[in-house]
Amino acid sequence: MTELLLDIQDLCVNFSIYEGVLKVLNNVKIKVRNGEKVGLIGEAGCGKTTTVKTIVRILPVPPAIISNGKILFEGKDTLKMNTKDLNTIRRKEISIIFQDPIAALNPVFKVGTILGDVIKCSSLEKGEELSKEEIKKKSIAVLKEVALPDPERLLKNYPCQLSGGMRQRVCIALALACAGKLLIADEPDTNLDVTIKDQVLRLIKNLVDEMNTSIILISHGLGAVKGLVDRVYTMYAGTIVETAPTHDLFSDPLHPYTRGLIKSVPKLTGGGIPEGIPGRLPNYINPPVGCRFAPRCERAMPICLKSSPTLVDVSNEHEVACFLYGE
Repeated sequence: MTELLLDIQDLCVNFSIYEGVLKVLNNVKIKVRNGEKVGLIGEAGCGKTTTVKTIVRILPVPPAIISNGKILFEGKDTLKMNTKDLNTIRRKEISIIFQDPIAALNPVFKVGTILGDVIKCSSLEKGEELSKEEIKKKSIAVLKEVALPDPERLLKNYPCQLSGGMRQRVCIALALACAGKLLIADEPDTNLDVTIKDQVLRLIKNLVDEMNTSIILISHGLGAVKGLVDRVYTMYAGTIVETAPTHDLFSDPLHPYTRGLIKSVPKLTGGGIPEGIPGRLPNYINPPVGCRFAPRCERAMPICLKSSPTLVDVSNEHEVACFLYGE
């Protein structure tokens, strides 16, 4: 079996707000092997972004409170690392494509300055000292890779001078410029039109294949997840409810929530309006005592309202947290 690169164990994250404490992540477990492509799916607000931000500790603390768990990256717990070791991992080993390009790019610096600083810091961590000309050439090269026209001119622009899609591609270029052992892509196809979206997803796939880089892909586009990753985790209300190899999960989803997600996707063949999932995410201040999906589940049983199910191995690395399975 391929060696584990990332191992998230029983991660619990709360947020302290005026109304009380939001109990968002609840015993999250995620494993990523070397060179593996992993997808993380679930509706908006279920905790996907909170999970990946916690990996490199960029959640604001407070209001965030990491109450329990371990995040082992190559066997070392990032939650216990000092600032120096953590910065080394951020610059050299883990890169992130953020979901919101407006918040990710500093508006007072030009694109060339932002990209150049990232390339310079990443190179120094790898023991390389690049000249200004080499940094500029590499900046132009990565902008070309994400299909941005006239990259030399774009280096002189401020983020506010670019469209939303162009800003998103700059964010992708930033991540690709210092890609190490793990690439976290938090909805990288946001604000992109259909043709560019396909190009960018293909680019990311080629990168991780060529460099043997692992990836965690967060996306609401189940088609993108199905075509890119090897294994998928389904998250609901801060809990992992199912994980399986991609083909197994889409061909035979076991958890009622995963089934609902897949049925919610419109089909190219038509067939009427896709089915949705009734109800909404629970209140994180006072989440359900048992299974967090039970209030919305058509197959809920009395035990679902009292106890929280744990992941059980059904077959071929297909695990599901549901009382319909196991003993």
